[in-house]
Amino acid sequence: MANILDYMAWRGDVPFSVSPFNEVDGLVLSELVYADFSGIVPEGDEGITVEEARKRFWGKHTPEEIMARDDYTKMAPFLMDQMADNGRYGGTVLRHFLNIVDPSADIQLACMTFSLPDNTDFVAFRGTDSTIVGWKEDCLLSYLPETAGQRRGVAYMNEHFTGSDRPLRVGGHSKGGNLAVYAAARCNPAIQDRILTVYNNDGPGFLEGFIQSEEYQKILSRIVSVLPGSSLVGTLLEHTMQEHVVKSNAMGLIQHDGFSWQVLGNRFEELDKRSDGSLLTEKVFHKWLGDQTESNRRVFVNTLFGLLESTGKSTLGQIRKDVVPSLNEMRKMLENMPKEDRDVTWNMILQLLQTGTGSIVQEALQDAVQDVMRNAGKEIMSRLESLGGKQAPNT
Repeated sequence: MANILDYMAWRGDVPFSVSPFNEVDGLVLSELVYADFSGIVPEGDEGITVEEARKRFWGKHTPEEIMARDDYTKMAPFLMDQMADNGRYGGTVLRHFLNIVDPSADIQLACMTFSLPDNTDFVAFRGTDSTIVGWKEDCLLSYLPETAGQRRGVAYMNEHFTGSDRPLRVGGHSKGGNLAVYAAARCNPAIQDRILTVYNNDGPGFLEGFIQSEEYQKILSRIVSVLPGSSLVGTLLEHTMQEHVVKSNAMGLIQHDGFSWQVLGNRFEELDKRSDGSLLTEKVFHKWLGDQTESNRRVFVNTLFGLLESTGKSTLGQIRKDVVPSLNEMRKMLENMPKEDRDVTWNMILQLLQTGTGSIVQEALQDAVQDVMRNAGKEIMSRLESLGGKQAPNT
């Protein structure tokens, strides 16, 4: 089994002139932007090489410190070591690093530009980090026509690529995939015309209004949507992108980790379709959200994250480490919350449970009926064959 680290080791000596940029490269850069380049990669045009970025990063951090983190994205910085040492990415320039985490504005956004040896630029958007505001912004996608992160992502594209003629690629993992699609669709038309491909790696979808928009339809044929067999995040909200389902060596929700996706040569190992569990989960959440008004979605999200924010913590990890005091603070806020907000939240939770239970029962009944019909058909054919003394027609 091989992942993107193995890909970098095995294919690192193959330049883009021999093996052009592919979907695995798209994931590599989408994962690397999870590394904290604050104070390392400049926000301006000058940029630094990947070799210099590696030197500066490991001057501030140690491998032991990175590996001790409780974060599934912690492997991202190690991609730099192979990038800096190979002929495929050697000399790549990193520039325009932006990192915004502002709970007051409900925004968690990080992005960076890679100027590659094939004379193209790749804009990578970071997915959700461990901050509470980052997860809240994910949930805001369920009712806001445009989040603060999406709006700032479009501004990033317009600010840095207006007036240039270099071809572009855009990509991201998780929420970063959503941001990449949105920014590619809503940036200035002259910039959009230069975009070669948009890589959406297991990113959530959009509201129906955006899916139907002319801007989205214009970029749709250039979107490569990659998601693992047991995808959950990548099935949320509305999608019309063609799915490339890939094999993962992880189980269940952990398949969201791009480092678990399996690589064969210069491509991912693909599956025929997503798992039954992923398809059922998609059906449940689409039914549940479809039954909710925009007002109820808003109350639910603000109530849920109001409880988390009441702890005074900024990350989910901090809540886990200080769970008892955190729960006490959430209980206090819940007691003081308006009754109508509590009722809406509780009813939505009950409806989600009922929708999920109903769908599971429905799927089970359908399977049972199909089994009964198949067995009954076989029995009828067997009886006809014995009565007629000849072979019954195939079923």
